Amino acid sequence: MRLETCLAQCGSRWDDRTGAVSMPIYQTATFRHPGLGQSTGYDYTRTANPTRDVLQETLALADGGCQALAFASGMAALDCLCRLFAPGDRIVVTEDLYGGTYRLFERLQRPLGIEAVYVDTADTPSVAAALASGARALLVESPTNPLLKVTDLAALGRLAREHGALFFVDNTFMTPLLQRPLELGADVAVYSATKYLGGHDDVVAGILVAKAPELAERLAFFHNAAGAGLGPLDSWLVLRGLKTLGVRLARQQASARVVADFLANHPAVARVHYPGRPDHPGHARQQRQAAGFGAMVSFELAEPSRAGEILARARLFLFAESLGGVESLITLPAVQTHADIDPRTRARLGVTDGLLRLSIGLEDPGDLVADLQAML
Repeated sequence: MRLETCLAQCGSRWDDRTGAVSMPIYQTATFRHPGLGQSTGYDYTRTANPTRDVLQETLALADGGCQALAFASGMAALDCLCRLFAPGDRIVVTEDLYGGTYRLFERLQRPLGIEAVYVDTADTPSVAAALASGARALLVESPTNPLLKVTDLAALGRLAREHGALFFVDNTFMTPLLQRPLELGADVAVYSATKYLGGHDDVVAGILVAKAPELAERLAFFHNAAGAGLGPLDSWLVLRGLKTLGVRLARQQASARVVADFLANHPAVARVHYPGRPDHPGHARQQRQAAGFGAMVSFELAEPSRAGEILARARLFLFAESLGGVESLITLPAVQTHADIDPRTRARLGVTDGLLRLSIGLEDPGDLVADLQAML
């Protein structure tokens, strides 16, 4: 069966006792033991819960991994990865990354002696040079947030193996339906399930999917010991979102191309970043390694000083952080999602005061274009 079919029925056949088509929400903290020294397999929800287990089993299947772990947020999932390392270790990281990930490395991990080395991971030779310095791991976003640069994942997977480094890919923008990092050499796929996997802007969650059992076992220990597991209701919300992921992504991608083409021909726009356009530097690379281009679009204003005025005119697009939901959102990364990155670094990377990021939802694409026309 195709993955869309598996996702549409995730959890639907779990409850043999009642035949419930929707996976039940096991909203319980603890489970009764049948007798002394006996267990049903469930003792305490921090360690395991049936609703979370079905979500984890579904996502392990979706990504082709041996085990998935669901966390209370995407940042909690990334924090779990960091627990693999010790003082003195170095991690090579995508330079134009999500601001929350930057904050995690700079404010929490660097004081513990774990150093992040920031590199343009769309430039394979630069990654090779950084790994040669003795890095323990490589963490990439592809496409990146918010500039949508595309990394050659297979090439970086080979480099990581050559240097004995773990390879982590934040696949939030693509999902397992469009891009499969574990098949391209990654050891762990990372997701903010708040975004496309949940898809309705009503749940905060994170996912790790590990390829090999030994690494999965270490991560599962941290997951339980630190107590960052996703609750049963939130697990159910992500399961519900997965059922419609295929149809949502198809519509969102089609609309994103319409929006990107409109912006590319508007005189108030200096540049559009969307891998689905042939003029994007990563277009051919994305075609080779993924089944689609996603539904994130960013663009640079010809007059950056107009950003506030343009945002104030939005009527259909919601001026809000996050992405991947059914509602279309517009964000100014420099003052929202990437404010923790210092201004000089933002300017060097291109995360300027005139860069706007769009998350395309399920609205009619003509209405989205009309709203942008009025805003611009």
